[in-house]
Amino acid sequence: MPFSKFEKYLKNRENMNLAHLREEYSRQALDEKSVDISPFQQFSKWFNEAVESKVKEPNAMVLSTVSADGQPHGRVVLLKGLENEAFVFFTNYQSHKGKDLEGNDKASLTFFWADLERQVRIEGAVSKVSEQVSTAYFQSRPVGSQIGAWVSQQSEAVVDRQTLEDKMVELTARFKGQDSIPKPPHWGGYQLQPHRMEFWQGRQSRLHDRIVYEATEKGVWMTKRLSP
Repeated sequence: MPFSKFEKYLKNRENMNLAHLREEYSRQALDEKSVDISPFQQFSKWFNEAVESKVKEPNAMVLSTVSADGQPHGRVVLLKGLENEAFVFFTNYQSHKGKDLEGNDKASLTFFWADLERQVRIEGAVSKVSEQVSTAYFQSRPVGSQIGAWVSQQSEAVVDRQTLEDKMVELTARFKGQDSIPKPPHWGGYQLQPHRMEFWQGRQSRLHDRIVYEATEKGVWMTKRLSP
């Protein structure tokens, strides 16, 4: 559809008039003098407030990676730990994100807690966690999720839904009666070690608060305010 026709289409549909979609943010403020000296403590504070506010899936985050041809990719994954100043998540190593990270370890995470009018952007380098950590987390998951990790060749084309369901039935029968299901070799955890973390608080008139932490070469975190 030509762009001019698309514009006309939007104007003719009241519920699609995107130019008039806006929120006025006014819940809270963020000041560089009051944030924690540690970005990890500041993140933990905000994360706990998201949990206490009953934000749906507060650990949902957009993981952005870049493929070998320079194409950025984003998808929502779940944060499963903040350990040793690294953000931990788990996935299939042979997935698109796994292949992206194999060729380029630079990635970013984005949290958006709309109910609190807050966003956190995190940039850094990604590496795999140990097999022991991956196995321990894998075996803590519900049995159905463990078997699902064996069933799915993540990101690969599949004939239809029935193919997946048939394989689920087959593997459920195969693992039945086992004390523990082994972790697939192609599945495990990653940790993102950040060098930059930005905290965004929505404010009135789009004059949002943005406080960024950046690590120096010596590992010292420095903060500054950014223009909205």
